[in-house]
Amino acid sequence: MSVMSAAEQYKILTENAAEIITEDEFKKKLKKSVAENKPLRCKLGIDPSAPDLHLGHAVVLHKLRQFQELGHHIIIILGDFTGRLGDPTGRSEMRKQLSEEEVLENARTYQDQIFNILDKDKTEMVFNSEWLAKLNFADVIELASTLTVARMMEREDFSKRYRENTAIGIHEFFYPLMQGYDSIAIKADIEFGATEQKFNLLMGRHLQREYNHEPQIAFTMPILVGTDGKQKMSKSLGNYIGITEAPDQIYGKVMSIADDQMAEYYHLATSLTTEEVNSILESVKNNSLHPRDAKMRLAREIVSLYHGKRAAEEAEVQFKQVFQKREMPSEMDSYQYTAPAGIIKVMVDSGLASSKSEARRLVEQNGVKIDGKTVDSIDLELTEKKEQIIQVGKRKFARILIS
Repeated sequence: MSVMSAAEQYKILTENAAEIITEDEFKKKLKKSVAENKPLRCKLGIDPSAPDLHLGHAVVLHKLRQFQELGHHIIIILGDFTGRLGDPTGRSEMRKQLSEEEVLENARTYQDQIFNILDKDKTEMVFNSEWLAKLNFADVIELASTLTVARMMEREDFSKRYRENTAIGIHEFFYPLMQGYDSIAIKADIEFGATEQKFNLLMGRHLQREYNHEPQIAFTMPILVGTDGKQKMSKSLGNYIGITEAPDQIYGKVMSIADDQMAEYYHLATSLTTEEVNSILESVKNNSLHPRDAKMRLAREIVSLYHGKRAAEEAEVQFKQVFQKREMPSEMDSYQYTAPAGIIKVMVDSGLASSKSEARRLVEQNGVKIDGKTVDSIDLELTEKKEQIIQVGKRKFARILIS
């Protein structure tokens, strides 16, 4: 455990938090933790509903890292059981249930990626099927009896769908109950989540009281807006920055955000202190630091978190070379094909597009160039036996050799 006082810990741990329910209870738990030299049990539940983590997910993980560095015990619950059901939070329609195979495959990826932020040796990782799969029907009825339908309908997504006469599956009501039961199973002192998870986190407090446990603290963090500056970061919306993306891709995406997003990204996506961030933002405000230079610092900080300082410096050199000097990158991946090679297949195989549908969309939006010339047909076939440079958007390049 840290030798730091409860008051000192409170000051650090509450930075950038959106809401803590309740702050007085949190202070008491910290004081008790210090007095007894006993770490708090800090829970984060993650449903592996997609294969990759992005900076939006990382906001909560970095807060957990702060708790971890102060000696508290971090428990990551991979929702292999709840993940098959799917969290209805923020949904305007019933979520498609994932297969067990899909959930487990995504979970394996999450296990690797989470430790880009958390200390693997100091993190406990469990699957909630360990206890949820063992509940019999009588247990489930007992769990459901602790809550009324009226209380469940307080959730904004449920009430909105009800008003709009959109289907709500009975099974969806069980999601917050299961997530809350996770807190009972691991005896959580604190549960973390984004602001949109508040209902689920409060459900944990409710159920713990029902089962005669001391209620956990609900600790919410802000939602990071995506690179479009409009909606929350999401892979499905294409406005995300993946934590395992290549350094130059992360750097370039950060540089693409609007200037007025910098403050949010500095506070939520870097490891800089509040004082350091405020100093940078004040320098921009009083014109002693150009916004472009502040954004380049931001990009370096974020790349450094996941790839190291050297990779961040190299990404910056690459960015300047491509964008400021309008040159091609000095290094790019090379691929060889036999003529004729369809442009869509080449883009997917080379990683310039994640799927055929994305490749078609990029071509139709005039976002693809070959040797500087815009590709105007999704049916284009590369037949000339020579080396060509394919560019997608402003940041993706590949060297293609047709033989």
